[in-house]
Amino acid sequence: MVTAETKYTGDLRTIAKHVLSGEVITTDAPPDNSGKGEYFSPTDLVATALGSCMLTIMGIFAKRHNFDIDGTELKITKIMADGPRRISEIIVELEFPHNQYSEKERMLIEQAARTCPVAQSLHPDLKQTVIYKFK
Repeated sequence: MVTAETKYTGDLRTIAKHVLSGEVITTDAPPDNSGKGEYFSPTDLVATALGSCMLTIMGIFAKRHNFDIDGTELKITKIMADGPRRISEIIVELEFPHNQYSEKERMLIEQAARTCPVAQSLHPDLKQTVIYKFK
């Protein structure tokens, strides 16, 4: 089954439609690569996908083990490199809503982050830095 259909609309932009839901994402090249930076760039989406995947898998682990991570937020920092132009590092800063997680729950949270499918799919040369902040 086709996941998405994407069209180049000119001016360094694309429109991607998720086939199953019909949701649409517009991308734009970043200002440092001849674009306007008015939408997520494709590399922004890769970095964002990593964070969203980590949160999703953490949520699955938490649900299975009868605790929650509701309210957890993250910040993504994408670092680009040249020669060839690529993402060299993604920094994921996770901020949890409280500090009452047991040692086992913290271990499950960290295991989930390491084993999310996006993290496992990225090239091993791409550095993934994950920072856990418990309030």
